[in-house]
Amino acid sequence: MKAVALFSGGLDSTLAIKVMVDQGTEVVALNFTSPFCRCQRGEGCSVPISSRAKDLGVTFKSMYLGEEYLEIVKNPKHGYGRNCNPCIDCRILKLKKARILMETIGASFLITGEVLGQRPMSQHREALRIIEKESGLEGLILRPLSAKLFEPTLPEKKGWVNREALLDISGRTRKPQIQLADQLGIKDYPCPAGGCLLADPGFSKRLRDIFQHDEFNLDNVELLKIGRHFRINPDYKLIVGRNEAENNRLSQFRRKPDLYFEPKDLPGPSGLGRGKTGFQVRQISSQIISRYVSENQKVNIVVSGGSEKNQEVLSVEAIEKDRLRELIIN
Repeated sequence: MKAVALFSGGLDSTLAIKVMVDQGTEVVALNFTSPFCRCQRGEGCSVPISSRAKDLGVTFKSMYLGEEYLEIVKNPKHGYGRNCNPCIDCRILKLKKARILMETIGASFLITGEVLGQRPMSQHREALRIIEKESGLEGLILRPLSAKLFEPTLPEKKGWVNREALLDISGRTRKPQIQLADQLGIKDYPCPAGGCLLADPGFSKRLRDIFQHDEFNLDNVELLKIGRHFRINPDYKLIVGRNEAENNRLSQFRRKPDLYFEPKDLPGPSGLGRGKTGFQVRQISSQIISRYVSENQKVNIVVSGGSEKNQEVLSVEAIEKDRLRELIIN
């Protein structure tokens, strides 16, 4: 039989696929990426996810969730987890997309690496029931790692898979999965910390800030991953690079209305200012940049407008530490 498997590249989804491949199931591994992935699209912690799929002997497909994903992040029907993670709504969306792929390629059921009780918001029985129902996949989602803790699914009832070869893992400990990985010869799997920025407290704080100030779009979400963020006023924000790589990335995000800040003749961070500008915000932004260049002397900061020809140089002292703490978002 053919099945589609949700494949994050992590240990649980890898084990779920391996268990089914060992039963003779033809598996298509579907990996989702979004603006909120920690990693680059299609890559895991160290080894590209496509290579992990190849090692498992399965077909790999990747799907990017963009604008439509933003809507469920901003207004999740089933609410958030501890931070800005809309885990139930996210899972429903992914399963709906997977169902379309199933129908397209003629797959008979769907595989996930979910473990009962592992994640407090989305992997308890009621949440799993809601997810299954709203995705339109009732009876067709097989969870090999916890299958024996659930009623048999259609693939088990039909004899497409051997229920006796499935498992009964539950809870938050990862020891059973690690032991199973050793038994199945699976090595070099990524850490289990998870790759979603929406579960990160610092990132969620930045995200709530752009919710509050009506700045929620794909471009601004990408900027949340870079540097230190400062809310100067309701209409203006400054992002300051933390190293050369971030300085370079900030310059790539620069749009015509943005301001760009660089210390003149001294090493230090660059800054990207976005929003309604005026002398006061240019002054404060320059003082923030100066804080990361020198705390004890005035620093000349080059402020560029829409083009390099539109420049001014502000000579400023470092902003006071207390004021810096008031403005920083994380």
